[in-house]
Amino acid sequence: MLLSRDDIRNVAIIAHVDHGKTTLIDAMLWQSGAFRAGQEVATRVLDSMDLEREKGITILAKNTSLRYRGVKLNIVDTPGHADFGGEVERGLTMVDGVLLLVDASEGPLPQTRFVLRKALDARLPLILVVNKVDRPDARVAEVIDEVYELFLDLDADESQIEFPIVYCNAKAGRASLRYEQAEPIAERDLSALLDLLLEHIPAPTYDPAHPLQALVTNLDASPYVGRLAICRVRHGHIRRGQPIAWCRADGSIARAQAAELYVTEALERVEAAEAGPGEIVAMAGIAEVTIGETLADPEDPRPLEVITVDEPAMSVTIGVNTAPLAGREGKKLTARQIHSRLAAELVGNVSLRVRDTERPDTWEVQGRGELQLAVLVEMMRREGFELTVGQPRVLEREIEGERHEPVERLSIDVPDDYVGAVTQMLAARKGRMEHMTNHGSGWDRISHRVPHRDARHGDHASRVRPLGAVGGRAVDAQHRHARVRPPRCHGDVLVDDAAGAGDAVRGPRR
Repeated sequence: MLLSRDDIRNVAIIAHVDHGKTTLIDAMLWQSGAFRAGQEVATRVLDSMDLEREKGITILAKNTSLRYRGVKLNIVDTPGHADFGGEVERGLTMVDGVLLLVDASEGPLPQTRFVLRKALDARLPLILVVNKVDRPDARVAEVIDEVYELFLDLDADESQIEFPIVYCNAKAGRASLRYEQAEPIAERDLSALLDLLLEHIPAPTYDPAHPLQALVTNLDASPYVGRLAICRVRHGHIRRGQPIAWCRADGSIARAQAAELYVTEALERVEAAEAGPGEIVAMAGIAEVTIGETLADPEDPRPLEVITVDEPAMSVTIGVNTAPLAGREGKKLTARQIHSRLAAELVGNVSLRVRDTERPDTWEVQGRGELQLAVLVEMMRREGFELTVGQPRVLEREIEGERHEPVERLSIDVPDDYVGAVTQMLAARKGRMEHMTNHGSGWDRISHRVPHRDARHGDHASRVRPLGAVGGRAVDAQHRHARVRPPRCHGDVLVDDAAGAGDAVRGPRR
């Protein structure tokens, strides 16, 4: 018989990039009393990496917590960029429900489709949050209709389509269950959203007779206790100092000990003597633990299924800097140092792969897209590495004797007068238009599927079939959105993540 822990809720916030996930968490933390009055706190407080703050995007999924009406809410903030989709997939294994944010003007965009499909596949209950309803160009009714259409397109069943809706202005910290165009939100706080969350997101369930099971979903490090395994406790209790069984990814089981145990309170990790089912904890004591492994009862170890994510779609080669001026800017130059750094990245990044090449000083690094790979390169450069980086290349796959390549969904907002020019340009990429939507005010949205490749690859797509038709559904490698400005729409489509990748590589040198 399954019991529930009514004092805990675990929820993830998912959305397309820049729809307000991290801003909403800021407002939740302020209103829950996580910060004292007058305390100086940076905006987007969970975006703690330098690159996250510089680029204004979330790169790593992170969890925080707050207390509301006697219930602890564990909240997972996920990236909105398709290149970091592995973080989204990993974050969804920690929660029992999701908040789907959609911009009240832009509506559901390509990454919204990706994260929603993952949530539907996991059978997670959902709350739709229509954010930024205060925008002068908000079109709330049309956006809700588009969300329903997206659910139908993703083959959601009747139970999944029946979701509650809340209207929100995350920047002002307001939410309401009602929307009036004249006065979008009369409420002065987020109580309506938090009440709905407690009502609609189920409490974690567990079997009181089941032995300990805790799935490692993330990794962190402490200068005092070493590697920390971030776990969602499924069944049983985990106590500080107790012996545990470490169920490794290769199928072996080793004995270990929970040296230290922490739980998250707001933005801080605090020591805990014990944690029960449904809780998200950080445990120290296993130096080589990796994501996807299980911590179990040593007397009755029962490993959980290892976390799997979508395959990489693009690769670059990374190797030793062999240029004539090598060694003038970095301190870490050798093949051993570069290989060790790449191997360390694999420990916490579930969507990257590193493969050997014919050269002993060069490796092929595979990822979801150019931005993800560029962020890795920029992080290594800031850490003092000197390296060479090859041109990004699309990864192909052989299915039933035929070569396939990934495709990407491209969504473009374009003025009415320039629709013809943009559609002709997209046709040159041998893609396929899915549909066109008129948003009013002289703008149209074109949804297009194009081969996932750089323009420099020439007519590659004419020789390779799109990677898809697996179980009747195409495999999307990337999900991009662009807003085309009239002066440039004839010759250049501005794609937000392509610009971000270039900026990351060309960042200021230290």
